[in-house]
Amino acid sequence: FRKNVEDFTGPRERSDLGFVTFDITADILSGKNGLQTFRNKNALIIFDWNVKQLFLYLSAEYSTKNNALNQVVLWDKIMLRGDNPRLSLKDMKSKYFFFDDGNGLKGNRNITLTLSWNVVPNAGILPLVTGSGHVSVPFPDTYETTKSY
Repeated sequence: FRKNVEDFTGPRERSDLGFVTFDITADILSGKNGLQTFRNKNALIIFDWNVKQLFLYLSAEYSTKNNALNQVVLWDKIMLRGDNPRLSLKDMKSKYFFFDDGNGLKGNRNITLTLSWNVVPNAGILPLVTGSGHVSVPFPDTYETTKSY
């Protein structure tokens, strides 16, 4: 759902604040990852000798009349070497605020959620891996009234 709230961080009087609840099922090693199905060509070698950890994050992308591309990170998790690479997370709430710098969430029919991760090596470059699948979520046309989270 979405609220229209005072935004004390920017020049506008009010901004949209989105609240998202989501499920993630992901098997990083097999390449079957994500909200629906995310695939990674290099999944089988993701935890090789030089990988210390993975930084997983869920991002939302959408466009508004003011900005052609908006990207917001909603949730993240650090997966250490030796952790279970299979995620099964239900009814998760966004970890970070989903603020739009105006009213771009209200009635937006194409907010795309994508699961990605950075490989944190013991030494060397930090490659970014993005899943090949995604899911689009329509936002409602009306604002929620009071509901606390």
